Amino acid sequence: MTLPTLYSFRRCPYAMRARLGIYLANRAVSLREIVLKHKPEAMLALSPKGTVPVLILQNGTVIEESFEIMCWALSQSDPNNLLLANSNKKQEAAKALIEYNDQVFKSWLDKYKYADRFPEHSQQYYRQQGELFVQQLESLLDKHPQLLDQAPCIADYAIYPFIRQFAHVDKAWFEQTDYKNVQQWLANHLQSEAFTTIMQKFPTWLESEQEFVFGGEK
Repeated sequence: MTLPTLYSFRRCPYAMRARLGIYLANRAVSLREIVLKHKPEAMLALSPKGTVPVLILQNGTVIEESFEIMCWALSQSDPNNLLLANSNKKQEAAKALIEYNDQVFKSWLDKYKYADRFPEHSQQYYRQQGELFVQQLESLLDKHPQLLDQAPCIADYAIYPFIRQFAHVDKAWFEQTDYKNVQQWLANHLQSEAFTTIMQKFPTWLESEQEFVFGGEK
């Protein structure tokens, strides 16, 4: 049976998010690992925006947004109730956190990481703007070990790849901050089987001309 095709880039937090959703839903896809400087024409023909992830379903439907890929996968199989099916209130809270991450925090994260490209302010200024979201997460994690409850939900998996990127800009600084809850939460996710699995290395599609099955029943 033909599988959906996922164009991905290992270190991209959006692509990490998509792979997490697929893995946690026990779905299987044909993975095409790309090189960002040499984007495949086949991908660009289907998704001219040229960013990963891109998921091509068997019927030709193209899903270009990482969160939508997560929702597609989990709508078919959600064994851990990551979509919070029994709580509209938590669903709304998760949606709000993810929207803030994507629409506000990610912009400050990019400026913090690539501060030399944004000379209008200092790197410290950009970091301080990003910290506002980290502080919000720290407060949530004061109440329970995951963002909205005892167990992780879609918000945890959709957000932690970006907090990982924020932490890695200056690891020494991040590790000496008072964000102890966020540090522990992030460390736990980065040490998990899910993260280890989604971060395995595959030869690039253009080099190998091979597709690799990613995910599936565990």
